[in-house]
Amino acid sequence: MMFLYLCQDLNFTASVMLKNALIVFLFVLGFSNTVTAQFSGGFSHEVGLIAGPVAFQSDYGERHDLKTNAGNTGYGIGIVHYLNFSYTAVCNCYTPETYFNDHFKFRTELSMNKTELKHFGRWVDKNSNSLGVQQLRAMRGSATVFNAGVQLEFFPWSIRDFTATIGSFGPYVSLGGQYSHFIPTASSELGPLGIPQTTFPKYLAPSDGRPHGYSTESGNVWSIVGSVGTRYKLAPLSDLLVDLRWQYYFSNWVDGLNPNPDIYLENRANDWIVWFNVGYIYYLQ
Repeated sequence: MMFLYLCQDLNFTASVMLKNALIVFLFVLGFSNTVTAQFSGGFSHEVGLIAGPVAFQSDYGERHDLKTNAGNTGYGIGIVHYLNFSYTAVCNCYTPETYFNDHFKFRTELSMNKTELKHFGRWVDKNSNSLGVQQLRAMRGSATVFNAGVQLEFFPWSIRDFTATIGSFGPYVSLGGQYSHFIPTASSELGPLGIPQTTFPKYLAPSDGRPHGYSTESGNVWSIVGSVGTRYKLAPLSDLLVDLRWQYYFSNWVDGLNPNPDIYLENRANDWIVWFNVGYIYYLQ
């Protein structure tokens, strides 16, 4: 029976991700046609893999606390694709030289991140055997997030010069959006959540139309993504990438916790992550 439930959940997740990928593909196709028509020169493709640690800023732990930031850290992996407007594979040549062609790339991405979560900070570090402290110490959660999205990257230095110089750096900044499917979990080592014996009081109060301030309900959410990073030219057709990303979700349920924001003002901020990743990029010809 458990196997059947697992298969159903995997099928649902796969269906969601396929739908997300289709949306992104259609968007990229339309964007590519528009850019090609406006900037007349074509483009080439780049593909790559990225991975690295993710710090999840959530309702677990104490905000601005070093232990929380270090403890609630997971991992992220992804597949990236770029449209390079400075070079076209059709004629194996550079495109007409314009500012846009030489300073912008368009990036699409499919990625996932997962973080195991628990409470950190002064409220659980207190030398106390009170029920509330024990409840916080025993609470566990996780957030698994699948993402599909796009970013426009700006390179202040010439992309052509970077491409032609082995050992050079190509710093960039980017901005974009992603559509995500999140799967949270919430539990306690004391027993089932939802009763006063196991659950800290503020998570028992109804919140945002749900019976409690915690939830294991999956959902979909939009997010805004900003990055700063650099490439390093390893070889004519390959780059090393280092990227620091900030991603803000337009929901406070991604981590599975959302105490009533009208009562508990300290928890009213939406969830967000910081993702440091490294990657390998290969130029297709």
